[in-house]
Amino acid sequence: MTALQVRHEWNDRFSIDVRGHRLYVDQPEADGGDDTAPTPTELLVASLASCVAFYARRYLSRHELPQDGLAVSASYTMASAPARVGHIVVQVTLPDGIPAHRRTALLAVASHCTVHNTLIAGPMVRIALTEASAAA
Repeated sequence: MTALQVRHEWNDRFSIDVRGHRLYVDQPEADGGDDTAPTPTELLVASLASCVAFYARRYLSRHELPQDGLAVSASYTMASAPARVGHIVVQVTLPDGIPAHRRTALLAVASHCTVHNTLIAGPMVRIALTEASAAA
């Protein structure tokens, strides 16, 4: 099982350590944070967009197609209740020179990235409590 660690730094800012990399999350000032980093929700959407980009680039590479100019953007809206992302739109901008006959397959591959599959099929999630002294 892959593991990561999230630690409180101050106010609403947390550090995330995973495989020797460190990321941060915070909240916007309007929501009581210091706006020093993306929100966890923004990272969720960024995770989806970057996963789509990764799968698209691998497809292009595998078929010896141009990769320069590949870009993925995403936008999202929140649902009213319960607190969650309600709608995500992911847009893949293709490099110049991608033949029309490759686009359907490219979209299929990008649409089945690991993060998208996870969001569609929802993982089993268990949240538990532990004492700080037991975690050390």
